[in-house]
Amino acid sequence: MAPSKLKRTKEDLNFKHIVDSQFDRAAEHLEAAPGLLDQIKCCNNIYTFTFPVRTRNGVRMMEGWRAEHSHHKRPLKGGIRYSMHVDSDEVAALAALMTYKCAIVNVPFGGSKGAVKVDPRTTSVEDLEAITRRYTFELCHKNFIGPGVNVPAPDMGTGEREMAWIADTYSALHTSDVNAFACVTGKPVSQGGIQGRTEATGRGIFYGINEVLNNKASLKHFGMKAGLAGKRFAVQGFGNVGFHASCIMCAEGSAKLVAVGEWDGCVFNSKGIDPVALKRWQKEHGTIHGFPGTTSSKDPHAVLGVECDVLIPAALENQITLANVRRVKAKLVAEGANGPTTPAAEASLLRRGIHVLPDIWLNAGGVTVSYFEWVKNLSHMRFGRLAKQFQSSRETLSLDATERLTGRKLIGAERDILTAGPDEVDLVRSGLKGTMEDAWREILQEMLAGKRPKDARLASYVVAIRKVLASYEQLGIFP
Repeated sequence: MAPSKLKRTKEDLNFKHIVDSQFDRAAEHLEAAPGLLDQIKCCNNIYTFTFPVRTRNGVRMMEGWRAEHSHHKRPLKGGIRYSMHVDSDEVAALAALMTYKCAIVNVPFGGSKGAVKVDPRTTSVEDLEAITRRYTFELCHKNFIGPGVNVPAPDMGTGEREMAWIADTYSALHTSDVNAFACVTGKPVSQGGIQGRTEATGRGIFYGINEVLNNKASLKHFGMKAGLAGKRFAVQGFGNVGFHASCIMCAEGSAKLVAVGEWDGCVFNSKGIDPVALKRWQKEHGTIHGFPGTTSSKDPHAVLGVECDVLIPAALENQITLANVRRVKAKLVAEGANGPTTPAAEASLLRRGIHVLPDIWLNAGGVTVSYFEWVKNLSHMRFGRLAKQFQSSRETLSLDATERLTGRKLIGAERDILTAGPDEVDLVRSGLKGTMEDAWREILQEMLAGKRPKDARLASYVVAIRKVLASYEQLGIFP
């Protein structure tokens, strides 16, 4: 590549700088005291610490973080990331995104985020447990965790197992706290978790895309045909988010998965890929390469250039940049990861008529269902326990009356479906669906307000910051 070309594609990839620039762009559309906007923009606290852990290979010094971006709502909420590439700027940026994300979907949390510099793929389970428990102890020591203080959740490199270790450690240090297990969400269902949490982010992505493609106003604005059925989509990142989004897009949206990208390359099949079978292959072989019926590329970014209706980057930040944005051939980019598209790359996409569904709305399914889990833990009551039998009885009486009037009898599975009361997972999915749809309508209203339409990201930030502003003003912090 020519030197001049390299110079033109150079851009600031610092994630915190990017999030701050998005905030500044949105702030221009809001009327507020400059000091108040500065208060919302800054990260209130960043706790950086090192701690020793006795591992199988001796004592190992670990580096960890917990950032608290905004205290306008309590408790604060945000995942814990295990990665060798994490730093304080990334944690602060992710904490800010959590503040805006919670505001957009009307979840009453402030934004937070945590991380430990460790590679979970090469670290033994025994050492990961020791690291997680000691990390939790450090958070407790500084009062950076608690049901009414700060509530972590899974993120990249962590899951139910790590959240169970955190809950157990916290409860051991707070033996008289009846709400101790509400100190963290994303736990196994048997340990106070909630059904539907594992796939929540992926399901939220599906609900969001489906709403956009069935909303007349957004279809007109984006210039796309209605409906998800038959739409071709590609996914970058086949972890928890990318996998579940793919499964639900195919099973419930009748969409067609045509390409999957991972850290070691991509697989393609224009006729469609079965995500469940591909995940099984990946677990058995340690790679997606060689999956029957597909062609492969060793270029991890090749998936970005696939011709499709929807591209879902669900891996890491800064994946679509000025260096590769011209490769994108999708009609719609739906951000499953945090910050996968740089501002300059997004501007390029918009000029080409490719719209972007922003991360701070589209991947908010995880924190939405985490909120449901936190409420469940505080209430000490499984969702649906009180209402399931009542609802079932009422539906049975209604159906019996309908059958008498029509003279038609329903039997078997058809009747069972109509008379079944809602289980916990039914209520969780219903709540998530409504949350994502309501939030998109707010964003769309902001997009179309004024003389010049806003892009979806700008509108999302405006909506989010306006809500945080209202909270600060109601608290009376700034007269």
